[in-house]
Formats: sequence, structure tokens, C-alpha cells
Amino acid sequence: MAKKKKRKVIGRFILILLVLALATPFAVSAYMKSAMEEYLITEEAAAELGADCILVLGAGLKSDGTPNHMLQDRLDKGIELYKSGVAPKLLLSGDNGQVAYDEVNAMKEYALDAGIPSRDIFMDHAGFSTYESMYRAREIFQVRKAIIITQRYHQYRALYAARGFGIEGFGVVSEPKTYAGQQYRDLRELLARDKDFLKMIVKPEPTYLGETIPISGSGLASHD
Repeated sequence: MAKKKKRKVIGRFILILLVLALATPFAVSAYMKSAMEEYLITEEAAAELGADCILVLGAGLKSDGTPNHMLQDRLDKGIELYKSGVAPKLLLSGDNGQVAYDEVNAMKEYALDAGIPSRDIFMDHAGFSTYESMYRAREIFQVRKAIIITQRYHQYRALYAARGFGIEGFGVVSEPKTYAGQQYRDLRELLARDKDFLKMIVKPEPTYLGETIPISGSGLASHD
């Protein structure tokens, strides 16, 4: 009888552990969204902040090497804010880890075609993830206050990382349309929030660091 009771206690304990394990990802995601919601602002509010830069995060390229629809929308919003005087510099952060895949130069060319001066465009070639983009924004580009441009679902994690690294980050949402495959991205983002929540506790170094290129200077120093 005692053994049977012990097995029941162990079974309940295991069940509780399983429930906690399943609930934790959702709890972390909900916490991050709740904590960062206040830092999502309007374009009008962004204009009052005196930010160092507008930080546009990469989102991928089309097969022809040009920005995909999500990235184009982010760039359009960043360029719009730059031209309206929200911040004096654009920091473009994306993946240039392979010769055949150059997200950051595609972003730069798009900004140049829109009339942004080269000196005001800063390029982060090693923004391989949201976490690394924020780490490098603070350490390499010495950003103190930034307007972050990405879609809403991604903003919470970007803001959480930025603020965890000491950047006074505020998000302006770039989402003029509904994108195909958003349910999959929402699920993946839920898991990514948990991953970055843990990384922000440990704060491992990014893939690359390097010499500082202060955002207060000329963006030409970051060009390849």
C-alpha cells in the first residue's frame, strides 16, 4: 500500500514538472510582451526622443538578392523616419556571413536609392541574430538611444535585448500588410523569446566584435 502511494506521489510530481515545462515558454513570452509593450511608440512620439539612430533589422532577401517584402517594409519605414528628422543616422543590421549572401549591402543600396547620404548609413555586417544585432549596436556602434524598426511580433524581443544591453530602445512598428506564413513566424518567435531570455541572463559574446565605429561619426567607416 505504501509503495502504491509513493508511486502516485512520484507520478503527480512528474506531471507537475511536465506541465511547468510546457507552460514556461508561454509564460516567458507573455512576460516579455507585457514588459516591452510600453516601448512601442508612434512615429510622432519617436520624433521627440532625440535618438542616436534608426536601427533597421534584417529580414531576408529575395532570390535576386534584393530585400524581401518584410525587409523592404522595414527599410521604407526607417527611411521615412530618417527623412522626417526622427534621427540623424540609419544603422542597418543583417547577415553578411557568406560572400553569396549579403543582406546588409542590399539594405544599403536600397537606402542609397532612396536618397540617404552614404555618411549617414552605418552597416552592421555581423547582425546574425536579433541578440547579436543589439549586442553589437551597443558595443561596436556605441548606440545609447535607438528607434528600432521591425514588425510587431518581432519588436518585443528586439526591445528586450536592446534594453538588456543598456540601449534606450523604442520600437516603431513596420507592418503595412499581413504577411504569408505569419502563424509559423509567431510560433518560431515564441521559442526565440525563450532562447533570448536565457541568453540575456548569461550574455555570451556575439560571433564577431571588432573595433568601435561610433554612431556619432561617419557611416563610411562601416562600409566594405
